[in-house]
Amino acid sequence: MDMRKMMRQAQQMQKEFAKAQEEISSMTHEGTAGGGMVRVVATGDLKITSVTIDPDAVDPEDVEMLQDMIAAATNEALRGISDMTAQRMNAVTGGMPGMGGGLPGMGGMPGMPRMR
Repeated sequence: MDMRKMMRQAQQMQKEFAKAQEEISSMTHEGTAGGGMVRVVATGDLKITSVTIDPDAVDPEDVEMLQDMIAAATNEALRGISDMTAQRMNAVTGGMPGMGGGLPGMGGMPGMPRMR
């Protein structure tokens, strides 16, 4: 195989990878719980940017339910971002095993899904 061609392909993939990472960092996903009473928005770099709680969800007698709804909405938002990230990376890597679902050793980096 031509080494120059391989290097050009590797450089092109690096460019596409950097572009995908930039796009991922600007993605957002909203998770909800309690029929929309709790809403959490997460970004592609795994930051929670907002938490909205409907006043009707606040019951001083049942704080545990509100805590559960916040956790559920947060988990939904993060799962959505993880799925969106995996889809975007699969588009860059062509679904190559070990690449699109998260690069080995990169699972802890923001915007990179963990391998399952």
